[in-house]
Amino acid sequence: MPKHRSSRGPTHRSVPLTEQIQQGEAVRPSSRVKRRGPVWEEPHDDGYVDDKLSRRILEQARIQQEELEAEHGPVSGAPREKTTVLGSKSRADGSDSEDDEWPSLEKAAKLDQGSCSEAVEVDPEDERAIEMFMTKNPPLRRTLADIIMEKITEKQTEVDTMMSEVSGRPMPQLDPRVLEVYKGVKEVLSSYRSGKLPKAFKIVPALSNWEQILYITEPETWTAAAVYQATRIFSSNLTERMAQRFYNLVLLPRVRDDITEYKRLNFHLYMALKKALFKPGAWFKGILIPLCETATCTLREAVIIGSILTKCSIPVLHSSAAMLKIAEMDYNGANSIFLRLLIDKKYALPFRVLDALVFHFLAFRSDRRELPVLWHQSLLTLCQRYKEDLSAEQKESVLELLRTHSHPQITAEIRRELTNSRSRDVEGALPMGTE
Repeated sequence: MPKHRSSRGPTHRSVPLTEQIQQGEAVRPSSRVKRRGPVWEEPHDDGYVDDKLSRRILEQARIQQEELEAEHGPVSGAPREKTTVLGSKSRADGSDSEDDEWPSLEKAAKLDQGSCSEAVEVDPEDERAIEMFMTKNPPLRRTLADIIMEKITEKQTEVDTMMSEVSGRPMPQLDPRVLEVYKGVKEVLSSYRSGKLPKAFKIVPALSNWEQILYITEPETWTAAAVYQATRIFSSNLTERMAQRFYNLVLLPRVRDDITEYKRLNFHLYMALKKALFKPGAWFKGILIPLCETATCTLREAVIIGSILTKCSIPVLHSSAAMLKIAEMDYNGANSIFLRLLIDKKYALPFRVLDALVFHFLAFRSDRRELPVLWHQSLLTLCQRYKEDLSAEQKESVLELLRTHSHPQITAEIRRELTNSRSRDVEGALPMGTE
């Protein structure tokens, strides 16, 4: 059967060589049609937008309308001014590089709403039990203004004496223009809600006398949102030692005052505490350890601040040092909460820290006071997490301690954990309860 021939015309095989050469030299007409006019115009443009693009335009318009109504209420015919809203990606100046963490703040608000936005309910009996271990004569809380003024006076007296001895001239004071600038910064921070901060405030961490400049801005008058932004700036740009001073003199007093007044913690202050963990060493030395040393930490404060430890990842060395310090200080009810939360993070703790924790509980063998439930819970958590890392002698001492201080439900569980576990100092030994 003969092959089917194509109807497209003669092929190169059927065309003589001379004609092929002539066709190759000749200019062939192009089949491409050049478009005249703008590139977005189609050859047969009828002046209408296609249905697919129309749907997308209408959908975006509807989304923008809903956002405007959610922010400003029903939109009337009059145009509204553009405002900067917490969580929005656009800024009043068109810059979206500044304050790039506001979207993450909006997401975190949904996660942490139950931790800081609502009032924390505490058991009155636990609160009374903790108050028994709190100091009756707490020391006066020193504010940033007190410390700065004391430091300025001391430094000025010292330097004035040296300058007068060397050159006979007194030490120069701050430039009046600097005072005027930072008094203006104080006005901004006292009413700040969102948006960009003054550049004069952003350079404060780079100044040698940053504490003196900070005193001019009066941190006690800042809004909660300004405290969060300041914590971001100082935790990122200060050394660990200087950040510790900022946490202890500005952030911690503000957090405690807010909890005392409102029985809960403002969301921006809660996020400031989380942001401060960017430097965990400064966080423990400037917030947690001083809070425990005051012996005035309430149950509500311990629960709110302790939730930061649960939600954030902390290096084991910093947590170990904090546990060692808390275990060695005088006991108050908040110590049990912080120890239990740190123990529950299941670190691979050094034996030195474990021994300090065990001795912390064994120190109560001669204490005849009725210990709060939080103390028993903390001891139970230690036995559950590190029962295999305790020595046989330590386990026997803890079991003897339980004869002095017992709890109807918790003590039996602690005994079961200790008797059905191996000891670290006996290789290949069976659990205590199976011998």
